[in-house]
Amino acid sequence: MARAKPAAKSGDKPADSTETLGKDVLLGFYRDMLLIRRFEERAGQLYGMGLIGGFCHLYIGQEAIAVGVQSIQEPGDQVITAYRDHGHMLACGMDPNEVMAELTGRAGGSSKGKGGSMHMFSREAEFYGGHGIVGAPAPLGSGLALANRYRDNGKVTFTYFGDGAANQGQVYEAFNMAALWKLPVVYVIENNQYAMGTSLERSSSETHLYKRGTSFRIPGEEVDGMDVLAVRDAAKRAADHARRGEGPFILEMKTYRYRGHSMSDPAKYRTREEVEEVRKTRDPIEHLREKLEAEGLADEAALKAIDAEVKKIVADSAEFARSSPEPDPSELYTEVYVEDAQ
Repeated sequence: MARAKPAAKSGDKPADSTETLGKDVLLGFYRDMLLIRRFEERAGQLYGMGLIGGFCHLYIGQEAIAVGVQSIQEPGDQVITAYRDHGHMLACGMDPNEVMAELTGRAGGSSKGKGGSMHMFSREAEFYGGHGIVGAPAPLGSGLALANRYRDNGKVTFTYFGDGAANQGQVYEAFNMAALWKLPVVYVIENNQYAMGTSLERSSSETHLYKRGTSFRIPGEEVDGMDVLAVRDAAKRAADHARRGEGPFILEMKTYRYRGHSMSDPAKYRTREEVEEVRKTRDPIEHLREKLEAEGLADEAALKAIDAEVKKIVADSAEFARSSPEPDPSELYTEVYVEDAQ
């Protein structure tokens, strides 16, 4: 087997600039990130009202990753992720009404109210779940990639997990098999620096997570996960690598979550000043907003109109969730096992 190229950091200007992508695409990125932000803010409110039960992990602060990576997906490419998953669902094009209804456990949800926040699926959107088991997306996503290789269909699986999951043993078993079989999979490590509440420096002997595939000859790259254009550019390179039959690729997205690990986490392991500093200097939505305004691609009125549109979509999704009935008790016995097609 040929030796893989060494891991590298990204620092160059993204190949896709505001000029090459154009106004409409960039405004689409802005809208998509804003939709995730407003949706998650409303989900947090519904959780506080007791309308969302169980765990609820918000994606606020990390929006550029799902939007940037999934902007380069081709038809048939798959997405699988962990439990901080609402942003990925929306970036896949899933209906906000169905996502919010699933969060509230209603029959109108994408999994008929039986999955909740961490276990939603959409075969139509090629979204194969949030998963509550830490590290689980790595072997499961590798399995999806194995099917793609077996079928020789040219599809890529984008497999997301966090910095905490990067220390799980099953991740490295998956890396080894993916490298051996040259599976078309892109592992996206969303490094928000605190896992469930322990800083990366305290939990990991190697803090450059893009290097974690070195012993398996898997190339990797560190990316500014707060810049949607940098994310998109790196995702294109990684996906092209996998599509060419050169095997897996690791992208470490350096990002930051503004809220606690879940809604029940007060996040006392970091200071309020630290969070505010990131919001002021690195926020992915504000970063793109400033770029759009500076280059004359959108003015304040146009951006406010997008915000108003997004807020209505989210308000409608919350109302749909509230008005959707709870699942019928008979649903307890459906879709537990694969049913005989005959």
